[in-house]
Amino acid sequence: MGAGAGASIVLASVGVKAAPRLAGVDIDALLARMTLDEKLGQLAQARGEKNDTGPFVPAGSEADVRAGRIGSFLSVYGAETTRRLQRIAVDETRLGIPLLFADDVIHGFRTIFPVPIAEAASFDPAAAEAAARIAAVEATANGLHWTYAPMVDMTRDPRWGRVVEGAGEDVELACRFAEARVRGFQGRRLSDFDAMLATAKHFVAYGDAEGGRDYDVADASARRLAEYYYPPFQAAIAAGVASIMVAFNEVNGVPMHANRDLLHDLLRRDWHFGGLIVSDYTGIRELIAHGVAATDEEAGILALKAGIDIDMVSSIYVDALPAAVRDGKVDVALVDAAVRRILSIKAALGLFDDPYRNCDPARAKRETLRPAHRVAARDLARKSLVLLQNEGDVLPLSKMLRSVAVVGPLADDRRSMLGPWAPTGVPGDAVTPLEGIGAALGAGAHVVHASGGEAALAAAREADAVILCIGENWDESGEARSRVALDLAPDQQALAAAILALGKPVATVIFAGRPLTINALAQHAPAILWAWYPGVEAGHALADILFGDVSPSGRLPMSFPRAVGQIPIHYDQRNTGRPASESERNTAKYVDAPWTPLYPFGHGLGYSPVAYEALELSATRLDRTDPLEVRFSVRNAGIRAVEEVVQLYLRDDVATTTRPVKALKRFARVPLEPGEIKQVRFVLGASDFALLDRNLRPVVEPGGFTLLVGGSSKTELEAKVTLEGAEERAV
Repeated sequence: MGAGAGASIVLASVGVKAAPRLAGVDIDALLARMTLDEKLGQLAQARGEKNDTGPFVPAGSEADVRAGRIGSFLSVYGAETTRRLQRIAVDETRLGIPLLFADDVIHGFRTIFPVPIAEAASFDPAAAEAAARIAAVEATANGLHWTYAPMVDMTRDPRWGRVVEGAGEDVELACRFAEARVRGFQGRRLSDFDAMLATAKHFVAYGDAEGGRDYDVADASARRLAEYYYPPFQAAIAAGVASIMVAFNEVNGVPMHANRDLLHDLLRRDWHFGGLIVSDYTGIRELIAHGVAATDEEAGILALKAGIDIDMVSSIYVDALPAAVRDGKVDVALVDAAVRRILSIKAALGLFDDPYRNCDPARAKRETLRPAHRVAARDLARKSLVLLQNEGDVLPLSKMLRSVAVVGPLADDRRSMLGPWAPTGVPGDAVTPLEGIGAALGAGAHVVHASGGEAALAAAREADAVILCIGENWDESGEARSRVALDLAPDQQALAAAILALGKPVATVIFAGRPLTINALAQHAPAILWAWYPGVEAGHALADILFGDVSPSGRLPMSFPRAVGQIPIHYDQRNTGRPASESERNTAKYVDAPWTPLYPFGHGLGYSPVAYEALELSATRLDRTDPLEVRFSVRNAGIRAVEEVVQLYLRDDVATTTRPVKALKRFARVPLEPGEIKQVRFVLGASDFALLDRNLRPVVEPGGFTLLVGGSSKTELEAKVTLEGAEERAV
């Protein structure tokens, strides 16, 4: 979708001045009865806390609910806890307006799925949609109405810790996963009892932080915003996302929490987004630290005028804005518009009809961590594991091994299997690699474990094969976990070198939330399996791959740099006037390292090679409005069944603005039995050939294009097509 393209969400009427009667509630009549303090209370989101017995609200919160000073809670869940608070709101306040309960259900509620970047590595949006649906079923059964996911931030910088929450470097992949996860969370209708409000975050350019430092400034051109950062949000809006969260960072000198141009003018006016806009945690108060506001009142005025409906945690709207409105510094119509959107969302969820719809302990027990949910988590985890290299066919390992050493600091780390942003997960639910491998081999094999040091080396020395589990622990990726170096820890590097020197069959399994720099390991380790953080079924999924019950099929959603100095590195770069060349000196390359990634975007191996053959186009010349059919065959050239991820890329050979050397346009998972041949068919339309012209308008230009297909962004086959006719505005 091009910049400026509009799309209405399911609740497009939310925010218009003449709000309709929703679910038996006359929104305007209710709004007319509200005092200014009650209105601002709806805009305030309070936080919960958590101890060993579960979530609770801080002292004074219940009194604030009774006084109408809270419209929603963050990180408060549990059927009984939310029922108690909801009863106060409904029965003990003047107007009886129900509360919204929100939390960070990022990659599962109790059934924790692989982290989002791992889900993206599956190249299977349908599986991600199913995971989000399960998360919504569990979360709504446990009192929640609203999740702050999916994160649709784009980034090309793995130093940024929140890489783990996104879909990687590619716009097409990110858009498809944004749509899928919105559909999964929100279900068919918001009125359904298991529907959960989704939130596209963080608007906008949060992943462009200088130096990869979380929260830092972004300096992005209008073209970079339009081509790279906007499309996943536009895809989420087209899928009906109910809310958007504002980014912590500034963009081109204006903090996003005060950025009326992007929040009001772009989101509301140009894109017709009618849902909720919510601040990030204390984001409104942080306008003071940004240096654009001197007081809480000034910060609140800037945020409300920019278009932010809900103030997460800082209490500025409810505390500082009453006087500002009464003094004429803020038009009460802005407050009314925000309240109308909030009330309409609550009505659309059915909370005015049944405020306790998500507060049934029996339903919570029935729907949480069901066996079928664990089956789905295991399936997605298997699809997300990426086999980076497998020299000498070390993998799969035989189940007839007599002894296996499962070593390394992450071999039996339950918490790290869940990854970051799993606040409602329970580490005890997780199956570790040690447990999964032991279960797969059964009682006939001797499985030895040691986390590191001489004990790990001794275990490896005595074993027939070694499974080495290293990488980042769960708290080394995520928010505020930026890194200046992306190497493995020195003790892990030393352990890997010592074990590899033994000459045993070694499968190196790396857990991480981002690409790391593993040059030395790549040179010496024959088999490397990238596991990300696989979730509750980590150990079982890992064993399924290691012992060949399933062929690995994950693909990299980000390029892996050889060195931090290459960052940002990505497959869809522009050529420049002097494209990098081995034979030419003065070209866009380094003098001390290759310019290419260690592993490219889309890379991943299976247990059989797959050949790409017979690329054909339905036409080599066609009008810009005609569809183009792309056909090719894939053949399993090995002896094991595989699931290949086929990828179609496009290059605009000559255009009025520079274009990427290639851009992903389609992908699909294709199961292949040994020796089997299947034909793959993709159809491209006008929007696939579109670019943004010099005025950032989406257009389709006549000229030549190259279609490229293969099992990664390196591609294997290509064909040419020419679009004819005059330039035309894309639809």
